[in-house]
Amino acid sequence: MGVERTFVMLKPSCVQRGFVGEVISRFERKGLRILQLRVEKLSREKAEKLYKIHEGKPFYPDLIRAVSGKTVVLMVLEGREAINVVRRLIGATDPAKAEAGTIRGDLALDITDNLIHASDSPESYEREHSIFFDEEELETY
Repeated sequence: MGVERTFVMLKPSCVQRGFVGEVISRFERKGLRILQLRVEKLSREKAEKLYKIHEGKPFYPDLIRAVSGKTVVLMVLEGREAINVVRRLIGATDPAKAEAGTIRGDLALDITDNLIHASDSPESYEREHSIFFDEEELETY
C-alpha cells in the first residue's frame, strides 16, 4: 500500500489532561505528516455526524455527551499506510485492553472518552474528514 490519509480527533480528555503535544509527537516521530490541524469546540451536530455509525447502540448517548460542546483537536495525517499505522499507534478502543506502548494503553482511562478517534478505513476517512475539512485545506506542501 502507498501513501494515504487518515482523520484523527483528539478528544476532550486528551486536551484537558495535556496530552496533545505528546500524541502529536508520536505521530510525527513515526513519520506521519500533518496536512491540517484545527482546534475547535465540537458541536453536537458534528459529533452526531462523526459517530452516526454508532447511533442506536447503548454507548452512543454517552459518547455524544462526552465530546459535544468541548474542545477537540482535529487533524488529517498523511503517510505510508496511514490508517493502519495510526490504528496501531492508538491501540484498542478499550484502554484496559490496549497494549502498553500505545496511546490508549499508556494514557487513556475510559472506554467512552478514550483520548482519541481515528478513521478505521479509507471509506471512514472520506466520510469523517469531510465533516471538518474542505479539500482545498488539504493541499499537500
